[in-house]
Amino acid sequence: MAVYNYDVVVLGSGPAGEGAAMNAAKAGRKVAVVDNRPLVGGNCTHLGTIPSKALRHSVRQIMQFNTNPMFRQIGEPRWFSFPDVLKSAEKVIAKQVTSRTGYYARNRIDTYFGTASFADEQTVEVVCINGVVEKLVAKQIVIATGSRPYRPADVDFRHPRIYDSDTILSLGHTPRRLIIYGAGVIGCEYASIFSGLGVLVDLIDNRDQLLSFLDSEISDALSYHLRNNNVLIRHNEEYERIEGVENGVVLHLKSGKKIKADALLWCNGRTGNTDQLGLENIGIAVNSRGQIQVDEHYRTEVSNIYAAGDVIGWPSLASAAADQGRSAAGSIVDNGSWRFVDDVPTGIYTIPEISSIGKTERELTQAKVPYEVGKAFFKGMARAQISVEPVGMLKILFHRETLEVLGVHCFGYQASEIVHIGQAIMNQKGEANSIKYFINTTFNYPTMAEAYRVAAFDGLNRLF
Repeated sequence: MAVYNYDVVVLGSGPAGEGAAMNAAKAGRKVAVVDNRPLVGGNCTHLGTIPSKALRHSVRQIMQFNTNPMFRQIGEPRWFSFPDVLKSAEKVIAKQVTSRTGYYARNRIDTYFGTASFADEQTVEVVCINGVVEKLVAKQIVIATGSRPYRPADVDFRHPRIYDSDTILSLGHTPRRLIIYGAGVIGCEYASIFSGLGVLVDLIDNRDQLLSFLDSEISDALSYHLRNNNVLIRHNEEYERIEGVENGVVLHLKSGKKIKADALLWCNGRTGNTDQLGLENIGIAVNSRGQIQVDEHYRTEVSNIYAAGDVIGWPSLASAAADQGRSAAGSIVDNGSWRFVDDVPTGIYTIPEISSIGKTERELTQAKVPYEVGKAFFKGMARAQISVEPVGMLKILFHRETLEVLGVHCFGYQASEIVHIGQAIMNQKGEANSIKYFINTTFNYPTMAEAYRVAAFDGLNRLF
């Protein structure tokens, strides 16, 4: 068994692992990264964010072609299979792997591909894919192993018609009817993707509202547009059992309902990838979902071991994970790059997409904050009309007296891009964080960003 010494060893090459490794390497540390697949990028690149968003983009293009009368000069509406659109995702994944492999090479970061486990607080043993066992000794270690779909023991995921959000990428046909169990972010995104391909989708939600953490008006808009695209949403339902049959799946609900479909996609929660790390050897405990507790510096209960990304839970977003990993390394190298990551916008890639940051109307009302609302509906925006994207709106919540921007909520075309303008203003101090910024600043015309100006005028006109 060969032994190699490093300053920092990072377990996982997803956004959190990459962020930690790059920051440590830039600070002059000798760094190694371990991943359990033979390619870098983590679940984000291979199973999560990248493939699902690439799928969404392809489906959205198909929907535009099939609904825009201009394209009838080219031909009649066409329907594409799920394997067809999956090919576009595979091309993006390959490009991402190539780019990220280059990052590690340029920064002289060693990569090991295999299963890692702790021998002690400073030693990681790696059983490489070729069977060779390597021992990595490091002063500090960052756990960034990500998460995987939660699989309850009473659901038979070996059945060929029962999938989770990882295995759905191996789906070799397009089902006529699909049950999606779990109406969180992943469930809603896949409901958009499959309904856009003409699949009849039953979306099972165990709550009474879709994505209840969103502003209620935005959540209601999402519900409307999913239903408008033939998604049947069933609220306040829980499964009793899932029966795999020869030609499909039967979902038995506790309410007594039975739903049959060609396939079922399980999207009900995720669990941290910690079960094979040997954490019991170093005294680190995990919660019921395999997640590790950390302090504000991303340090675990073992002082030289840090954790970041999905493996620590909230917010379980690729964008936040990258910053958490970078911050964990910043705590290690003490180069001024540490920050506690809590300024995280929500980005949900349904069709249409959703993004928000700050407080919702519900939260402000409960806190008795005197706020006002400014709205811009995309159907009146020149850029949205040019792009044939009339669905959506931008909502700004601001303090009636100080005019401080308290929340930005966007639904529709380019929502995940637009939100960052509001985020930038909300991060300013004092009078610089004011809704008046949007009327005292000249925006390019026509742009979607101009919606801020329209919403600001709308909101200020409501004051008296």
